[in-house]
Amino acid sequence: MDIDNGLLWKRVLGEIEVQVSRGKFVSLFKPTSLLSFDNNTATIACPSTMVKDLLQKRFFQLIKKTLDTHTGLNTEIVFVPKIITSGKEQYSTSPLFRNVAEKTIAPKHLERVNPDYTFQTLAVSGSNQLAYVSATTVAQKIGKSYNPLFIYGPVGVGKTHLMQAIANEVYKKNEDSKIIYITSEEFTNEVVEAIRGNDTARMKKRFRSVNLLIIDDVQFFAGKERVQEELFHTFNSLVDMGAQIVLSSDRPPPEIRKLEKRLSSRFSGGLTVDIEPLDFELKTAILLIKAKKYGIDLAIDAAKKIAERAEDARELEGNLLRIITESQRKKTNITPTLIDQALSNNQKEHAFGLHPDDIIRGVCSFYNIKLPQIRSSKRSAYLVKARQVCMYVLKKKLNLPYVEIGNMLGGRDHTTIIHGVEKIEKLLVNRESAGEIMGITSYLKEKFQ
Repeated sequence: MDIDNGLLWKRVLGEIEVQVSRGKFVSLFKPTSLLSFDNNTATIACPSTMVKDLLQKRFFQLIKKTLDTHTGLNTEIVFVPKIITSGKEQYSTSPLFRNVAEKTIAPKHLERVNPDYTFQTLAVSGSNQLAYVSATTVAQKIGKSYNPLFIYGPVGVGKTHLMQAIANEVYKKNEDSKIIYITSEEFTNEVVEAIRGNDTARMKKRFRSVNLLIIDDVQFFAGKERVQEELFHTFNSLVDMGAQIVLSSDRPPPEIRKLEKRLSSRFSGGLTVDIEPLDFELKTAILLIKAKKYGIDLAIDAAKKIAERAEDARELEGNLLRIITESQRKKTNITPTLIDQALSNNQKEHAFGLHPDDIIRGVCSFYNIKLPQIRSSKRSAYLVKARQVCMYVLKKKLNLPYVEIGNMLGGRDHTTIIHGVEKIEKLLVNRESAGEIMGITSYLKEKFQ
């Protein structure tokens, strides 16, 4: 098979980019290259042994599946690290690396868990202290302390970070642990597909044979009777076998409308803890942690100034990215004046008069989709359209940086946002498409103003 290695790898990376977080893509995938593709074997060059090990351990299946799709072959993969000898870059292709690569299979249960979300990287203060202590206790003794652990709170207070920290801690203690982290939307999709394909036995086995099941945003199960029934039986099965269940929602179980009483009772049967809106000290601490992640030495006074002008963790990171971008563009340090300049228009939401979160929620409502869907990696045509429209409105109406928009929409790379904006711009030459965009902007203003 005659394959252009550069073009093939570009396509592979393009598909992987929408399936992993921006941080993982930039640090792990982007620096790689396809050295060769011979006899169905792909030799992938990695910038370091550490990157090679991480790709082998956590993303082997994702890479293989994507390569197989683009080549139509059952590929074998060899990861090779860069080695510096006599001032020259070389890649070791010894049998040692071939054997490791061929035998390495990435753990399926942690594919959706962010390795950066740990207890060590979580800022803790009075607003999330109880949730933090409860989560660490559960991670140490799964199935024995609080079962289920139900965490609730508004958007952007760290629920997902806390739940994935539990997964990472359990996995660190025992790599053989069977762990599933999944959103309510994804669980619903799996149940629907199992019913449609008459394959419920496989689906039941998948969810009822784990040591730790984590489900995010369970409020979206409301009104879905068949899904709730499946969850109820899965819940009982896991508790009976001593497995741990961790759930999150934007409200406590009794306040989730159209949730069956028997399921609400199960949700409330363990420990229910809330995470309050971030207090000032916690917002400041989060900013300092995020700045360190981006390699920025942020002064505490600057962090305090930024913290005063944000409500939740997502807005904090978005503002920080805006400030970092402005600092790099102007080639200057982060000063109070720079912070004011970078955030002044953003805080007033420009002439359009809407907060970015309102735009995202409004676009979801307009297209009748859920918030997790627009931030997910799913590529269904209707989701892609809604996602790109959201990118366009955020850019053209609020003039947010591409990086910031990508962060708001599931950690996408800025090049993905640029492509999305350009795609909608091309559609605007069509009168019908232009009318649709105008209709969306009018809808947003009527809904939130």
